[in-house]
Amino acid sequence: MKSSLEQLEDLIADLEAKLNLAPGADPVVLAEKKPQQQPKQQKKKEKKQAAKQNEGKAKGGAAAPVDPNLPDICKLEFKVGVITKAWVHPDADKLYCEEINCGEEQPRQIASGLRAHYSLDEMQGQRLLVVSNLKAKNLVGFKSFGMVLCAAETNEDGTEKVEFVEPPADAPLGEVVTFEGLPPPAPFTASQVEKKKLFAACMAGMKTNDKCEGTFDGAVFMTTAGPCKAKSMKGGVMR
Repeated sequence: MKSSLEQLEDLIADLEAKLNLAPGADPVVLAEKKPQQQPKQQKKKEKKQAAKQNEGKAKGGAAAPVDPNLPDICKLEFKVGVITKAWVHPDADKLYCEEINCGEEQPRQIASGLRAHYSLDEMQGQRLLVVSNLKAKNLVGFKSFGMVLCAAETNEDGTEKVEFVEPPADAPLGEVVTFEGLPPPAPFTASQVEKKKLFAACMAGMKTNDKCEGTFDGAVFMTTAGPCKAKSMKGGVMR
């Protein structure tokens, strides 16, 4: 017959087997480590938290308060880009379709009413500025994700002259334009831009100066490589 000590040891061994404990394992230490042995539940919790945070950011919940004195032009986003592909819109006489590299993962597809002003060859490789936080729009069946920025003036005969507002050759693709003497841009979402009609509100102040530089109320459109300019147009309205 087993002694009381042996019976107790048998009970302990049986309990260790049922709890998957190593022989002699300290159940107190194991209990302290238990939360680390449930990675699936922890990962699920972390994923839910991350999803909530991302949802808040997507809705602008994590965004810093907007300066009430921020000029409207600083709520728009103008990016340096280059046309990598252009073709004639198959269903619109005035439109080109373009793929524009703005330093993003994918090129932007944009439609522009420039067929009266530039040949297809002139469009290829053209460096320009893209208004990149506008809501996408269907233009005669082609979805356009932004617009290219040009300067325009009316000739004596009533025809219109149009020129791209071009960044310097050394300005990196994707760089966001700043405005000399104004606060750094804090671009609004495309929905906010449309709701508040921000581009239309800025149009009256956008024109080229006597150096052909793009300006807003006199503040020059700037990149790290210098100002953005039309080729020859002075006092042209920008749109």
